[in-house]
Amino acid sequence: MTELRYDWTVEEILKLFETPFLELVFRAQQIHRENFKANEVQISSLLSIKTGSCPEDCKYCPQSAHNKTDVEKEKLLEMDIIKAKAAEALQSGATRFCMGAAWRNPKDSDMPYLKEIIKTVKGMGLETCMTLGMLTPQQAEELKDAGLDYYNHNIDTSPEFYDQIITTRTFNDRLKTLEHIRRAGIKICCGGIVGMGESLRDRASFLKSLANLNPHPESVPINLLVKVKGTPLENSEDLDPIDFIRMIAVARIIMPTSHVRMSAGRSSLSAEAQALCFMAGANSIFYGGKLLTTPNAEMDSDGKLMHKLGIKTTLNTSGSTPHDDRIAIFKAMHHGHSDHKCFKLEE
Repeated sequence: MTELRYDWTVEEILKLFETPFLELVFRAQQIHRENFKANEVQISSLLSIKTGSCPEDCKYCPQSAHNKTDVEKEKLLEMDIIKAKAAEALQSGATRFCMGAAWRNPKDSDMPYLKEIIKTVKGMGLETCMTLGMLTPQQAEELKDAGLDYYNHNIDTSPEFYDQIITTRTFNDRLKTLEHIRRAGIKICCGGIVGMGESLRDRASFLKSLANLNPHPESVPINLLVKVKGTPLENSEDLDPIDFIRMIAVARIIMPTSHVRMSAGRSSLSAEAQALCFMAGANSIFYGGKLLTTPNAEMDSDGKLMHKLGIKTTLNTSGSTPHDDRIAIFKAMHHGHSDHKCFKLEE
């Protein structure tokens, strides 16, 4: 069994990136099989519960008030809408429902409603995840007490490149919130974005920052930049899919027991590139046609691809009772019935 380490250096990780591609993917798959079932992927669904007008100046984000995009400001969604979307996610085969609000941080006055949302969604048989910006220790404790399973708080990129992407908060601000989340006993979902003009050393430093957290994040989303008109990164150079697959493989090698998720940008990857990502150790994806405000792979194409590759979906592990219909949905998915309702979710 591969030993868990929390003392990786940038130079060690750069050597992994320089490993011949096939050898790197082979090694990553070996480590993956030591820690996970070989042909199983965890499914999450993501909903924006409060969209637009975020005060942060993230250069990649269409929801930033600093960027002139087509995203319109929306209020916090009503409970009936959230419940309906959670029910659709459940019927689609998702085991985790992630909810994002375009905030720098939640206000204390928001907390009662956020806790009500958590309890409601968790009661439907889904794991719960939220991304609400920076948290105080007290807010993290309140979310934990409400039953929140995961909190997403990405570090986005390397400490060295960070201020080239965001100036309204610091890299250390991100780490402080991660510390509050961990101390509260909430599982951490933390990753970042590649393709923003960062160097290979930046990618190695970014992964080092994640791998040297003790314990490692339970979930590590690796996002491929989605270039949105009106953001400062809209004309960024495309990232070679092979370089993206290398990111997945290196993340798997240095964080052996974390779920490594293909997140934003997956819709731009070919079926063959996605298959290589699974071979390189990716074992989590988002389902649904939209991630917050950016496009994602459509569910019918996902179902067909997973059937073609013989990949099964992970059952709910939160301790909640899954929806009775989910078993039938899984059977339909695994038999390639792409006309089943679980592939017709629309955002």
